[in-house]
Amino acid sequence: MIADNTQPEVRDRNVLGGPLITCSTEPLTGFYRNGCCSTGPEDAGNHTVCCVMTEEFLAFSVAQGNDLVTPRAEWGFPGLKAGDRWCLCAIRWVEALLADCAPRVVLAATHERALRLIEIEDLKAHAVEIE
Repeated sequence: MIADNTQPEVRDRNVLGGPLITCSTEPLTGFYRNGCCSTGPEDAGNHTVCCVMTEEFLAFSVAQGNDLVTPRAEWGFPGLKAGDRWCLCAIRWVEALLADCAPRVVLAATHERALRLIEIEDLKAHAVEIE
């Protein structure tokens, strides 16, 4: 049976213990490109933190060698801008936290696996509500 990765699995939980909600469909994000920060064993990067991009973070990411700004048509990647939501690798978020430029986090859309690398208090301190 082929898995349908268009919605998070029912077992996918967010960092608050509730069901994982969609992070973004415009641009389409997630390791599985299903709009959610769903994860699995093949997601070595732990793309689990739903973040709201800022100019400061995007510049930091480019400086770290991860250009999230430039569109890459061959990958179907439109490039990100401030205000976009994106499933970020947990370790990149920690690096940004240490550099004092961590983007805001949508807790209900951040997968519980992020807690393997990030303290819940740090996530809550950077939380933002979405409409």
